[in-house]
Amino acid sequence: MRVLLIDEDARRCAQIRERLTALRAQASLTVHSPVSQGALAPEFLAQGYDAVLLADEWPGGEGVAWARELAGRAGFAPIVLLGKRADAGVASETAALGFWALSGAELEGEEFPRVLAAAEQRAAHARAMWRSSQAGRESQRFGDAFIRGYRRIRRLAAGALTDLYVGESERAGTLVALKVARDRLEEGEPGDIFVRFLQEYDLVQRIAGTGVARLHDLGISDEHAWLVMEYFPLGDLRRRMRAARLSAREALLYAIAVAHALERVHAAGVLHRDLKPGNVMLRGDGSVALIDFGLSKDLALTTDATDGCTIFGTPHYMSPEQGHAEPIDARSDLYSVGVMLYEMLTGEKPFRADNPMAIVYKHRKEPIPRLPENLATLQPLAERLLAKTPADRFASAAEAAQALTRTLGEWLAREARS
Repeated sequence: MRVLLIDEDARRCAQIRERLTALRAQASLTVHSPVSQGALAPEFLAQGYDAVLLADEWPGGEGVAWARELAGRAGFAPIVLLGKRADAGVASETAALGFWALSGAELEGEEFPRVLAAAEQRAAHARAMWRSSQAGRESQRFGDAFIRGYRRIRRLAAGALTDLYVGESERAGTLVALKVARDRLEEGEPGDIFVRFLQEYDLVQRIAGTGVARLHDLGISDEHAWLVMEYFPLGDLRRRMRAARLSAREALLYAIAVAHALERVHAAGVLHRDLKPGNVMLRGDGSVALIDFGLSKDLALTTDATDGCTIFGTPHYMSPEQGHAEPIDARSDLYSVGVMLYEMLTGEKPFRADNPMAIVYKHRKEPIPRLPENLATLQPLAERLLAKTPADRFASAAEAAQALTRTLGEWLAREARS
């Protein structure tokens, strides 16, 4: 049994967890904080859960109002409203809307397991009906691939080789992003795109911490390779930069977060090789996560899916050595951090040209541009990150993070004095 609990009362959360474990040793409880995590995404139907337990109130919110809205979502999981005491009016409304209400006393008695069993039975029947229906089958189709256990919500983006969708995962119990290869794999052959998906999946599983996007699943359906990853409703750093000009403080904070994420990536023996604002995702709690390890290099391998004389990456953000297909190490990723920091501070990329090779040339030959006068105190930091020679950059992501943090402290102290 899988249960989603929406509540702020730590004591009741602990009580429900204890009761669930006693009733079903393998039961799973996920707690959602309506205060810190906000409302459930409007597309979310909790299809991976057998029941959704919803507190009747919390600071600044009412469970009854949430229940009305959630009950109006066709296909939403069975809802159980949790109140401190029995309320005939609430019980009447919940019955009319098709869900249950439990008082605090009933949570301790036999009514709780009875309601849970009824909710579980209803959820199982609804899932079976949905999977066998025409609408259910169509909602599990992502382009030309039928991917069982995922409900398509919408297509987010179309790339040269893949389409990106947002969907809901029954197993993960959350919204996810699905990257689906557009072209079919040759019969009996894994294909380059699946090799890249597999390599990305294996690399990310090795990286500790929250600085990279979680990857949930991968596979092949109807000869189309697919990869399932964490979904970020706030989008990426590029979107944030376009929404409004970042302050120096915000730019430094993002750069620090990226540097810390790179610490974990490099500690796992991986080079990202394609750092750019579009590959820095933003979580609702303000943390960042790196995505798109399809071009990453595993330092433990002698070859990988992107080896050879071809230059991979995005020219605006590539280090001089990467742009010239020379050997690279962790300091190449730090150069990309420098490009992003410069862009966040000024709204412009440090080197621009009409074609990619001209940009690559400028990264190696042109002097590092000066920051505006009001940001001049940050110039030494920018020059260290954007040094043409790797030896002149920070030696590691940890060293870069320390320098960025120190610079932020100095910047904030200067602002406080002015």
